[in-house]
Amino acid sequence: MNGLRVVPAWRHGQERLYVCLTDGRNVAWYDRDTARVNLLSEDRREDVLDTLAPFLTGPVTVGPPPVPTPAELARLTLHPDDDLAPNRPGEALVVALDRDPGPAHRLRPDPRRRALAAEQTVGDALDRLEGAGWHIVHSVPLPGGDRIHHLVIGPGGLFSVRAVYARKQRVLVTDPMVTVGRRESRPLLRQVRADAGRASYALTAEVRPVLALAGPAGLDVLSPLRELRVLQDTELSSLARLGGVLKPADVEALHAMARDRHTWLRV
Repeated sequence: MNGLRVVPAWRHGQERLYVCLTDGRNVAWYDRDTARVNLLSEDRREDVLDTLAPFLTGPVTVGPPPVPTPAELARLTLHPDDDLAPNRPGEALVVALDRDPGPAHRLRPDPRRRALAAEQTVGDALDRLEGAGWHIVHSVPLPGGDRIHHLVIGPGGLFSVRAVYARKQRVLVTDPMVTVGRRESRPLLRQVRADAGRASYALTAEVRPVLALAGPAGLDVLSPLRELRVLQDTELSSLARLGGVLKPADVEALHAMARDRHTWLRV
């Protein structure tokens, strides 16, 4: 026995297997996506590889951790209170419901819980893009109490995504109006475009608007949509097929800007 153990964890949507000493200190980690074993101590190379052997599924690169890029170094300087990257889908609603859960018994469901369910459904679908070179920042706070539900950054560009609860209901879209089931029509597409406009201003880059419907029974778009996508949560994976807009270095730089709370203070 070499005194090492393997501890799985998730970091930025990617699985890592950490190799730890009995006191909890890391000596290495294995990134499945990059097939690389990063050693913090060359002296433990053989022990680390022996410990990871049951988890390795093919050839791997072994060596010290790569030198961080300028974007990664910039992220390391962020104070935890200013870093939006750890935000969960619907983070602001989770906090609000924890502070004020509302009465235990009410005649109608709390609309905040439906809104949270929508953001979580859409956020979970977007998080699956992380391994394909995309980054997702959830629940981006804006001045005045507004939020961008999800900001998507990747090879296909930048997208501001607003989630709408539509479980088992038919959705009718006539730009700018959106009707969900029997509820009153609302000009939601104006808000979706406004979110994208504010994000474009903050990041000084084109951000395209997306309305994401969580669990609809069907979707009818009755008029052409101007520079806007309406997608069901099951269709969000189609964003991963977009490319040719941003280089990897640009994606990282924009993600570093987007996750910094200060970026959004004057939009």
